[in-house]
Amino acid sequence: MKYTNPLYKLSALLFLLFIVTSCQEDFNSVGSDIIADPNFEFDLYDQASVLAYSRRAFPVQTNNLSAYQLGVYKDPVYGTTESSILSQLTLNQTNPTFGENPEIKRVILNLPYFSTSEGTGDDQTFTLDSIFGETPIKLSVYESNFFLRDFDPTSGFDSPQLYYSNQGPIFQNFLGELLFETDSFLPSNIPPIINEGEENEERLSPRLRVELNEAAVQLFKEKILEKEGSDVLLNNTNFKNHFRGIYFIAEAINNEGNMVLLDLNNASIEMIYEKDDDTAGGGAGRMHSSRMEEDRIEETLTLSLNGINVNTFKNNLPSELENLLNNPNTSGAENLYLKGGAGTLTVIELFGDDLNGNNISDELEDLRSKKWIINEANLTFKVNKNIVSGGSSEPERIFLYDLNNNRVLVDYQLDNSTPPNDLLNFKTNHLGRLQRDANEKGESYRLRITNHISNLINRDSTNVRLGLVVSQNINLISSQALQNTLPLGIERVPSANVVSPQGTVLHGTNPSNPDDKVKLNIYYTEINN
Repeated sequence: MKYTNPLYKLSALLFLLFIVTSCQEDFNSVGSDIIADPNFEFDLYDQASVLAYSRRAFPVQTNNLSAYQLGVYKDPVYGTTESSILSQLTLNQTNPTFGENPEIKRVILNLPYFSTSEGTGDDQTFTLDSIFGETPIKLSVYESNFFLRDFDPTSGFDSPQLYYSNQGPIFQNFLGELLFETDSFLPSNIPPIINEGEENEERLSPRLRVELNEAAVQLFKEKILEKEGSDVLLNNTNFKNHFRGIYFIAEAINNEGNMVLLDLNNASIEMIYEKDDDTAGGGAGRMHSSRMEEDRIEETLTLSLNGINVNTFKNNLPSELENLLNNPNTSGAENLYLKGGAGTLTVIELFGDDLNGNNISDELEDLRSKKWIINEANLTFKVNKNIVSGGSSEPERIFLYDLNNNRVLVDYQLDNSTPPNDLLNFKTNHLGRLQRDANEKGESYRLRITNHISNLINRDSTNVRLGLVVSQNINLISSQALQNTLPLGIERVPSANVVSPQGTVLHGTNPSNPDDKVKLNIYYTEINN
């Protein structure tokens, strides 16, 4: 099949110029005369072998994440997922002193949302980010008596302790007091205002900011206020064993809900208390909080949720789909199932089998013998619209990586399309965004892997398996451990997949309609001898 698009001719010529300059090959001219030169052919190879199938990736490590899911996500394909969080508290000020006659007045929980703002002052408005769904859920906050360790005792305390997405039932065996509960949790973009109408009025970014109940006041009195001067408040190592944390439990209402992503490094609990003002004159006002209110002052002790945090997922994945993912067709699946959270990963193998037993696929050997100059190569995945309903629930980005070595491809490293503060369009030359039709239904994803394919064909690079997952943040390239090693020795999954609740279904490499199959297109220049 010949391809005569002049853009690809120009691309090829520029590439040739680069090769001539950098490698000092013995070419005499690069320019318009080459276009007419019969020794150069520009063509498309679209018959490359691609094999792909999806596997269940559960349970997965869910501590040390960049963001945590809290809430309920309903997916028409993958069922309903309830995401809860166990969070360890730390003191912003260790070994605190509380003054004379301290008394806790209220305990405030702060969970900021991801948001962007426009305007200033009273005209400032906020747009929430990473919110999925519009139906209220039940949210409960409990004291937790489960101790989150920093290091794994089975490794002789040499390795960090890993916590997994399926440990919710274990954590619930260690619940203490109920500190807050609501049947109407739904994130709002309205910013809370503290000290409203006063000189020190402050307008906060959108967040869940709620006052915890009287049980929380009593708990903080016993755990903190009455422990002034004791070893348990001396440092955070002691404190984390003394006050072990809180557990946020999200539950669906009528199988519906909403999900929010949280950066818990910015979350906190404020213990607001009054004490005698030791700078005030006279002694009577310092005798009891009920006397001489003007001689009492208010202070705040802040506790951060920046210790160990663990996401737990409760998912009712349809049994037929779970069986399919646990027993995939490794010869090539009809559909590829991509789901974030404790979800799935897709395995991709390029260029077919190695029938002569030399550890190189026969097709790749043949391509290497041709000495092609690779102008562009891309993988195209079509969305299965018969299964996916479309709309805002479809993930805008998917993430392709080296599955064998659990790292990004060279095309990721060389893609400089990184607009500041715009993660949605980060590295879109390599990992293209979802292309949509006129009805806003997802059509396809096109992922450019030009350098990866060029290295395979021209530099004898190893033909590694590729992994494909949903991503909420293409900039996030760390990974999380799987509790159980999958076939092919797969031990980890990208963190970008774990923090995303979304899912989609793509046509695979063996669909009912061959026109829908995954395609690897390689545009090349061939130099005829």
